Amino acid sequence: MDVKDRTWLVIPLYNEAEVVHDVISNVRKTFPKVICVDDGSSDNSVAEALRAGACVAQHPINLGQGAALQTGITYALSQPDVDYIITFDADGQHRVEDALAMLRTAQEEDLGFILGSRFLEGKVDTGLVKKIVLKTAAFVSRLRNGVQLTDAHNGLRLLRADAAAAVHIQQNRMAHASEIVSQLLATGLKWKEMPVHIVYTDYSRGKGQSLLNSINILVELIMR
Repeated sequence: MDVKDRTWLVIPLYNEAEVVHDVISNVRKTFPKVICVDDGSSDNSVAEALRAGACVAQHPINLGQGAALQTGITYALSQPDVDYIITFDADGQHRVEDALAMLRTAQEEDLGFILGSRFLEGKVDTGLVKKIVLKTAAFVSRLRNGVQLTDAHNGLRLLRADAAAAVHIQQNRMAHASEIVSQLLATGLKWKEMPVHIVYTDYSRGKGQSLLNSINILVELIMR
């Protein structure tokens, strides 16, 4: 069996009906096994994800992206012949070719997990608010874990099954990303950061990162 058939993509989903069908359809050309976790969407996201061929789990209310990721990881680990799990965004910002490069690298180098970074290959225009959040997250991660990461809040990650089994997300909102990093590093498994390219579309930029939400993320990072 091809390793891509032993890999599950976990896609948290919240009100992305406009784009999620195309995202999943494109992903499944390379990675046929996709679990979307709908986190209480009020639009047609579930129907669009199903129409694109994904498996779908649903939260009856919005619990946050951390909770959606944990549900997806738990589901993927329960499936037979799962070797790898890749977390992937529903809004079209992540590229399949980056996920595939991660998978090949993990096999070739026997890595337990790979963290994507948008900053390894030069400057990226993320916007001022998001840049502050990301820089703070990287700083807090360095203080907490003693490891220098360039992009502690990148949602594109590859986890070997044994690494994924060590992930138990308690922070449901956006600060879950730092928690995942801490739990993965605690496994002692071999790992690396890899460059990935974020596709900033008009759609994804339109969603933006509200100032209030950014402040909430920073408070969570610092307090926890």
